[in-house]
Amino acid sequence: VTPVSDHHDFPKEEEKIQDLWKKLDAFQTSLKQSKDRPRYTFYDGPPFATGLPHYGHILAGTIKDIVTRYAHQSGFHVERRFGWDCHGLPVEYEIDKTLGLKGPEDVIKMGVASYNAECRKIVMRYSQQWEEIITRMGRWIDFRNDYKTMYPWFMESVWWVFKQMYDKGLVYRGYKVMPFSTACHTPLSNFEAGQNYKEVSDPAIIVNFPLDDDPTVSLIAWTTTPWTLPSNLALCVHPDFNYVKVKDNATDKMYIMLEDRLVSLFKTPEEYTVLDNMNGRSLEGKKYKPLFPYFEHLKSHDPNTGAFRVLCDTYVTSESGTGVVHQAPGFGEDDFRVCTGYGIFKKGDNVVCPVDASGCFTPEVTDFEGQYVKDADKGIVKLLKANGRLVHQGTIKHSYPFCWRSETPLVYKAVPSWFVKVEVLVENLMENNKKCYWVPEFVKEKRFHNWLKDARDWAISRNRFWGTPIPLWVSDDFEEVVCVGSIDELEQLSGTKVTDLHRESVDNLTIPSLRGKGVLRRVLEVFDCWFESGSMPY
Repeated sequence: VTPVSDHHDFPKEEEKIQDLWKKLDAFQTSLKQSKDRPRYTFYDGPPFATGLPHYGHILAGTIKDIVTRYAHQSGFHVERRFGWDCHGLPVEYEIDKTLGLKGPEDVIKMGVASYNAECRKIVMRYSQQWEEIITRMGRWIDFRNDYKTMYPWFMESVWWVFKQMYDKGLVYRGYKVMPFSTACHTPLSNFEAGQNYKEVSDPAIIVNFPLDDDPTVSLIAWTTTPWTLPSNLALCVHPDFNYVKVKDNATDKMYIMLEDRLVSLFKTPEEYTVLDNMNGRSLEGKKYKPLFPYFEHLKSHDPNTGAFRVLCDTYVTSESGTGVVHQAPGFGEDDFRVCTGYGIFKKGDNVVCPVDASGCFTPEVTDFEGQYVKDADKGIVKLLKANGRLVHQGTIKHSYPFCWRSETPLVYKAVPSWFVKVEVLVENLMENNKKCYWVPEFVKEKRFHNWLKDARDWAISRNRFWGTPIPLWVSDDFEEVVCVGSIDELEQLSGTKVTDLHRESVDNLTIPSLRGKGVLRRVLEVFDCWFESGSMPY
């Protein structure tokens, strides 16, 4: 019996084991020994190498190592290749900071080729540290036979996957209100937007909307985003809630608001007199005076068409505000849905969204052109007050999403995007989920089931530069679209052979129109890097 020392050095023992594995080339030897066994398919989702591994990587990596070792010891051949996520916002943001680039215009001035060359330089910045840490964990995985999402053959496989979806009618172009980083000039996924909430103080104001059929009576709406008011196109009430017409006893002004939300404007019942009761549905179609003149040309005399009318939807809550919700479809997901449903604009039409990628007002909003939206709040409130449209002014402390990269507040903004249809696949996805073996089991019936049940169409495009270009060549009117699925197909259609698929290599290539529309040019967007990662198995 060998006595065990009181001062046993476990890290040293681990290093001895690793030296032995290295001497035996244990991992590769085990793969050679198992090569004729049935294959156990394993794909390692790629991390970014622009940062170091964190706890989440190490925990997930340990679980992956346990599962694949068990599969190997159960009689399978388990190929384990490491992968690298090379594209996307994390890389671009690092370059933007380093070079002092403020927006897409700066990148265009610099040149996409030069910009992407800078991105290429840093994508593997910490690859050596990653390999050392993963190896030191005792994990067996192949770093020599890795894959990188920036390899042309990988990017080509992403094109192939996309073309399969396109040919099945699962791809379309539309608008979607998405979390938008004005510092990074790009939309984010809901997952990214949920990563960085902060407590902030914002203005909380109530504004009036005089009715066309009786300008002495106004609907009143509450908002914490005054910067969205220049884009107001409608008001929304709950069809089944009870609304009241009240007189403010201090000013003699008459307002319509939700009965249950009188407390949002009045402290005591003595401050108001109820003049009438009405159902929310009875307000539907009523027209009102726009807050600003910027988009009043969208108003119609027909009560069933045009902007600046009252709409009904059950998303309106009695928990906050006045029970009357101001609708700016360019800046709110529910606003967009409700206004589309009522035909304020049609699917595919341009949406009223007078804010650029830097978060500044565009020329349509003449009074605040060029101002950053959050900075414009004070000026907007001041102008509303001067025009007699401000009813109440205060502040609110609430939780608000910030960009996880730039630490700047996000805005919600309608952006033209390319979508993959997911909603039509939900039933199939839920059926297949039932066939999966889940650990822990409750995830199958609860969290993952609920996530699949509520899955929305996926906006897969990003308005960036360092990524896999979306392989769609279109006419100027978007009526003719060609989807390219490979390097060879691009050569056949354009007459040019390329060896790289990044934007600098394909953006200048054109495809002759088959409908007499001149030439087709590639759309400018690139894929969301999550789409690239998901394409890895192909």
